[in-house]
Amino acid sequence: MPAPLLSTTYFGPVEWYSLLARHTSVWLEACETFPKQSYRNRCHIAGVSGMLALTVPVEGASSGHTPLKEVRLSDHGNWRRQHWHALQTAYGDSPFFVYYADDLRRFFERRWTYLWDFNLSIIECMCELLDIHPVIHETTVYEHSPSAYTDLRNAIHPKQPLPDSCPTVGPYYQVFAHRQGFVPHLSILDLLCNEGTESILRLLDNAK
Repeated sequence: MPAPLLSTTYFGPVEWYSLLARHTSVWLEACETFPKQSYRNRCHIAGVSGMLALTVPVEGASSGHTPLKEVRLSDHGNWRRQHWHALQTAYGDSPFFVYYADDLRRFFERRWTYLWDFNLSIIECMCELLDIHPVIHETTVYEHSPSAYTDLRNAIHPKQPLPDSCPTVGPYYQVFAHRQGFVPHLSILDLLCNEGTESILRLLDNAK
């Protein structure tokens, strides 16, 4: 199977990281224009009242027109503090949040200029914590129908069902499962905080 071609993500879904765990080499689309309402600048976590979307505000980005690498992070709404508070509230009582808090906190204390660089730092950190080591390549030109990769750039999307070509992860332990049942397709943070070093097994064992 050719290496997957993926979009960048902000603490991407468990299925996105399952693809990274199952391949020695992956490609990230660096030459697309920025689309709104995707996992490129949002993630989903499980809170006490159900699924919660965390969106990173960006500035100067016109959907479908602005090159992704030119999209800048905005300070609007004090989102860093809000996101970190949401994570503490959602996962403060999870088995492994305390072990990863220092690794995660820096993403909400330091200011990155560009969304691409911010996401890439997150991806590298998540791979290290998960103990997965795919070689990550960046595209140098945009192709509408690439033949050298498995095109999954828009396969994992918050507003679309997961396609059969993507792995399914779960169920696994979740803090609030006793209230709302298992919530699928959440951020890798949900799996990491709840399963810790067992996360890699969940990414692989439950894969299609």
